[in-house]
Amino acid sequence: MPLKFTLRPGEKVIVNGAVIGRGEEPGSFYLFNKANFLRGREVMKDEQADTLVKKLYLIIQLIYLFPENAPENLVKFETILAENMRLGPDNVEKLAEVARLVHMSDYYRALKATAKLF
Repeated sequence: MPLKFTLRPGEKVIVNGAVIGRGEEPGSFYLFNKANFLRGREVMKDEQADTLVKKLYLIIQLIYLFPENAPENLVKFETILAENMRLGPDNVEKLAEVARLVHMSDYYRALKATAKLF
């Protein structure tokens, strides 16, 4: 079953590292095979990662969108995760769930779970 997503006018999406933009009118797109994608509103830029939790989101995003750099980014993920757990003990269970999703390579769901923390 294909994945359907809709973009607003002017909105962008990243699919397997390629940025695709929508024109003046909204439109729906379908992904018929497995692809890594994020809508523009889900993409975090470096300068937006101003908290530890947002830095965690950013590194998961990099692992997800650029699998060729995943090994080095997974090391960074573990460091940022440990720092989040140490400084945010109230979120340890939620962070453990994020870690579980990342270790299962379910990066999109890990991003969603991380976004709920900020």
